[in-house]
Amino acid sequence: MSKHLPLSEAALLWLEHARNLPPNPQAITDAALSVLPEWGALEEAVAAAAPRDEHPDLYAKVDGDWIPSYRTLLGESGLGEATRLVAQDAAVPVSDVVDSFVAFCTHRAPVPERWLLLNATFPHGTRIPLGRHTLQTFTPEELLQRIPMPALHGLKPGGLDLGLIAGAPFLHVPDPDRFVTRRPTWFDFTGPRAEAQHWHALLPLMLWDSRLLRVDSVFTVQRGRRFDLNPAAIPLAIRSYPDHHGRQQEFEVYDTGEFHVPATDLPALTAFCAAISAKIDAIMAGVTHEQRIPRLRARRLERAARHLLSAYQRTPADYGIWEVEADELHLDYVIALEALLISPKDKNEGIAHTIRSRAAALFLTDAGQERTENLVRDAYKARSTYVHGDVIKDQTEQEKLKELRALRRLTLQVILRWLVLTSADTDDLAPLLDAAAQGIGREEHIGQPLRAFFATTPPRVRPADITTT
Repeated sequence: MSKHLPLSEAALLWLEHARNLPPNPQAITDAALSVLPEWGALEEAVAAAAPRDEHPDLYAKVDGDWIPSYRTLLGESGLGEATRLVAQDAAVPVSDVVDSFVAFCTHRAPVPERWLLLNATFPHGTRIPLGRHTLQTFTPEELLQRIPMPALHGLKPGGLDLGLIAGAPFLHVPDPDRFVTRRPTWFDFTGPRAEAQHWHALLPLMLWDSRLLRVDSVFTVQRGRRFDLNPAAIPLAIRSYPDHHGRQQEFEVYDTGEFHVPATDLPALTAFCAAISAKIDAIMAGVTHEQRIPRLRARRLERAARHLLSAYQRTPADYGIWEVEADELHLDYVIALEALLISPKDKNEGIAHTIRSRAAALFLTDAGQERTENLVRDAYKARSTYVHGDVIKDQTEQEKLKELRALRRLTLQVILRWLVLTSADTDDLAPLLDAAAQGIGREEHIGQPLRAFFATTPPRVRPADITTT
């Protein structure tokens, strides 16, 4: 720190002067803009310790000259909030604030990341690679080191309660080209919705366990600089717990949903995710392939995954779907099935029968095939009824939800089996499924590969039609 002693002294001088300022953000900004000697000294110290060619993010152009940006030095670093608290005579750990400010100015700006908060429960210490993404849980101390100016945490009213999200699963990925704004929101109009952008990482988790998994909020992180998770973006639930007198007390807790992974399942989940991520990457490499089939196959996998995730995002719970949404969800699931099971060589007529036959061919028992054919038939019927402007009748709400749940689980199984059976150099899986439907090559092309995969890297629940003996 002695190397940056002038910067430390300038920051300390500014904070000492803060005791003479009105304790409101506008007055503090006005003080910086009025070029007080203390602020001028701080700007000079920043320019000396962090020149623009090494730290361009600290600078702004004013009247043709590049100078340290007061917005960055006050707002982004947390120095402005520290100044306001000092002006209020709050008990601020000034030396820690100065150290954080010096680190903010002299360290390289971290690469922006996108973080997705999932409504699920994973063991403490979870860290699972998912392609470029990482699924991770954090302790409060680990989260504290990722927010700007950790010395001020807990001093600001209405701040983020890190204990509320301690242990919550975050899916994070570097996003170096991202333009960092003050408060990214769920509806990010710079691109597709989050579940569509990050389907590569979400899909393996969903294929592991059919219980619902949803993205609750999406935000931008620059570790040590920005942690834009707004407290209002955290879904909360009220839970009652007995106190030491046995009386029930209500507390707000993070709503973790239905997706739960115990510590005993973590090694198997990690292995499963590695296997599925590798298969996704191999297929998606065909996007730039010169041949038509690999390009189509990659686009179809992405399309199927996006529609599956779209349905998940609109399904709060197995028994909690909005009635107006229920009929539309059939569309997402049917499109996902079609995307994977239609062949470029198919004719337009008889599509429903073709999908039904190929989906059933992915299952290894007569009971599994019959159940699959019935589910796909009913799904197509519901889809056609809805698309043609009619209302799906003769079903109670509970019957409709039960059917949708079964369709969701079937779609997951079809996607998983399609991934297992589709290798990057396979021209088209459809002919193999058509042959298997006729009893030709079923064991060689369908049964053996599926049993081998489920023997080594099974999902949480092994399907009833898969035996490894």
